Amino acid sequence: MTADLPVCATCAMQYSAARPDCPICEDERQYVPPSGQRWTSLAELRAGDYSIRIEEQGPGVLGIGSEPAIGIGQRALLVPAESGNILWDCVPYLDADLVRRVTELGGLTAIAISHPHYYTTMVEWAEAFDVPIYLHEKDQQWIGRPHERIRLWSGQTHELADGVTLVNLGVHFDGGTVLHWRDGADGKGALFSGDIVQVVPNRALVAFMYSYPNYIPERPAVVRHAGEVLERLAFDDIYGAWWGAVIRGGGGAIVRRSVARYLGQVA
Repeated sequence: MTADLPVCATCAMQYSAARPDCPICEDERQYVPPSGQRWTSLAELRAGDYSIRIEEQGPGVLGIGSEPAIGIGQRALLVPAESGNILWDCVPYLDADLVRRVTELGGLTAIAISHPHYYTTMVEWAEAFDVPIYLHEKDQQWIGRPHERIRLWSGQTHELADGVTLVNLGVHFDGGTVLHWRDGADGKGALFSGDIVQVVPNRALVAFMYSYPNYIPERPAVVRHAGEVLERLAFDDIYGAWWGAVIRGGGGAIVRRSVARYLGQVA
């Protein structure tokens, strides 16, 4: 049973077979806890005391996750594209009730993920909803459970649907990706950034980090490039990786100011 496949307890990456290590956590952007590598499984999580959390995060945008949080603790987002819902990023927990509730909301047409820390049980989600998963090819080496549903895309942009575009910025991971929704924020555009462009407590700024838990700043050349790419996109709202991590209004100017501030600090 695939629900018995090993899931790292720290980052929640599901692997296709048992192994002693988690490459994601042994990478310097993440960590193995001082207590050592621990494993769980989706079956074990389902047997635990978890509840489903689905809440509005913005106009037409729903957050999906569990209580308590699992692994890194991000929430996924349901982006209501005209051609059908897209799941942006992924969360480890999935059971029959969550499948039913998402189906009642219109189901999914695709899954797209910003970077490997949020791959988690993506194949379980893709199988449950009979949809493809879109990942940037530069992060192929981090896939814990290879599967035919994974579609690797290349280059800087990939159009998922009319007005919905994946954009590779290369921040945090080489394949680090954001999603641009042209029709979001009442037609002013919305950026779904995971923690490629991190929404921080000060909503007047965003952050760019190579490693968040280990406080390693992103390389200046990468941030400069990301700023140049984002300058070509129109967006007013920014949806980050965590519950409530949303900037409403002025997103483009905030990113522009944050890039300039970052480069000024590291010069």
